[in-house]
Amino acid sequence: MQHWIEWAVAFFLLLGGSFVLIGSIGLARMPDFFMRLHGPTKATTLGMGGILLGSIFYFSLSGGVSVHELLITIFLLITAPISAHMLIKTALHHKLKSIDRTGGRDNVVADKRKQARPETLP
Repeated sequence: MQHWIEWAVAFFLLLGGSFVLIGSIGLARMPDFFMRLHGPTKATTLGMGGILLGSIFYFSLSGGVSVHELLITIFLLITAPISAHMLIKTALHHKLKSIDRTGGRDNVVADKRKQARPETLP
């Protein structure tokens, strides 16, 4: 294996591992559900992308194009935001409590008030 490819694989593995670690720490340390969901969906998705990119580089030199890692990356990038959106919508539906520092909750309450009182059209 060429020397620069080893450095690229090591870089992407360390970068991905760092993002996964930061996302896991965010999951454990954030105070409420809405903030706690932010760490795994953003940082962990990016971290897994880095790890899979390093894996693609490594296995592409040993035999050919690695389709498995590419499919895993595409699946992860599609399903992580969708599942996070579904979890947030469920938490809003069940009126899950949040702390005052959670951003965006005022916009959701204002949108629900607009839906409850539809304006009459002229």
